Amino acid sequence: MTEGSFRQRHPVILGFLILGVMFLLFWGGMTFFLARVLGHGRGELFAGQNSVGIVELKGLIISSEDTIRQLTDFRNNPAIKAIVLRIDSPGGAVGASQEIYAEVKRTSQVKPVVASMASVAASGGFYAAMGARKILANPGTLTGSIGVIVKFANLQDLFEKIGYKSEVIKSGKLKDMGSPDRELTPEERQVLQGVIDTVHHQFVADVAASRHLPEAKVAALADGRIFAGETAKQLGLIDGFGNFTDAVKLAASMGGLDTKNPHLVYPEERGFSLLNLLMGGEKAELFGRFLRNGPTLAYEWLLAR
Repeated sequence: MTEGSFRQRHPVILGFLILGVMFLLFWGGMTFFLARVLGHGRGELFAGQNSVGIVELKGLIISSEDTIRQLTDFRNNPAIKAIVLRIDSPGGAVGASQEIYAEVKRTSQVKPVVASMASVAASGGFYAAMGARKILANPGTLTGSIGVIVKFANLQDLFEKIGYKSEVIKSGKLKDMGSPDRELTPEERQVLQGVIDTVHHQFVADVAASRHLPEAKVAALADGRIFAGETAKQLGLIDGFGNFTDAVKLAASMGGLDTKNPHLVYPEERGFSLLNLLMGGEKAELFGRFLRNGPTLAYEWLLAR
C-alpha cells in the first residue's frame, strides 16, 4: 500500500497519528521549559541580583558531582552572598559524602554556608553538614548516626539449590572478599573491620574538628545511633533550631542581605533527563544504585528508608 492510498483509506487514523506526534512534541517542550523556568533553573533568570543560593542534598548520596558543581558555581558567582545547604538524606557512599563535606567546607571559607536539616540528616547527610558555618535542625529531625557500614549478600545456600557454581582466578587470596557464593573468612572479616575502623575514625575526627568538640566525646557518640534534633543541640552537634525559612534568613544575615525577603537562587538545571522526568530524581538514584556492581562502604542510616 502506497503512502497516498493509506491517506485516502485511513484519514482518521492518520489524523490521530499526526495529532499524537504534535502532542508529544508540545508536551516535551513545555515540560522542558517549565523545568528550566519554574523549577531549579529559575535562578539563572535573576543572576544579577544579590541572592542566597540554595543547594539541595536529598535522598541517598550516590555521587557528589552535581552537588560539588552547584557549590562551586555559587561560590564563584559574585551575586550569591550566602548559601543554604538543604539536607534531607540518610547518607550514602563514604567517598561521595566526604567529597561533599570537603566542598561545603571549602565554600564556607569564601562565603557563609548554613546547613538546614529537614526530616533526616543522618550519617553521610550529617557529615555533609559539618562543613557549614552554622547548622540548623528541627527538634524532631533525625540526625547523627556517626558510623560506617558495608553489606554483602551471602547467596551460598541459594546457589547450592539451583546448582550454580563460580570459578575464580585471582592474584591474591583476598581479592574476592565479599563474593556472594561463600561466607567471609575470619581473615577477610579482620581486614574489612580494619578498613571500617579507619574510615570511622575519619568521620569522628572531622565531626570533632568541625564542631570544636573533644574527639573522645564524639567517639563515645559514634556507635551509629541516631539523635533527635533536640538531643543533637544539647550535645553540640548542631547550632540551633529552625526550619528552611529560618536558615534562609540566617544565611541572608550572615551574607549582609535583607532578611525580610531575601531573593533565592536555585542551581541551573543541567540538561534534560528522560529518566528523571519519568521516574523522579530519587528513583533514578535508586535505579543507579541497583545497577552499581559490588558492595560499597557507606555512611548511611539503613533504616531511614
